[in-house]
Amino acid sequence: MGDIASKLDKDYETKSAQEIADAPVAALQGVSESDAEKLKEAFNIKTVRDLGTNKYFLWAQAFAKLAE
Repeated sequence: MGDIASKLDKDYETKSAQEIADAPVAALQGVSESDAEKLKEAFNIKTVRDLGTNKYFLWAQAFAKLAE
């Protein structure tokens, strides 16, 4: 993943992996508060951990890998 800090908003660049996992998804660079609200409404995703462990996202990732 290269420089992981570059994948985060500035406020989260120095946080531990645990803190990032428990952070709101808007902590990820490019995810706005509006995007975060839509993820919460559609999939009940509130944290980076929720996003990373969501079954639909994991299934999609598996199919993408199989298609490579």
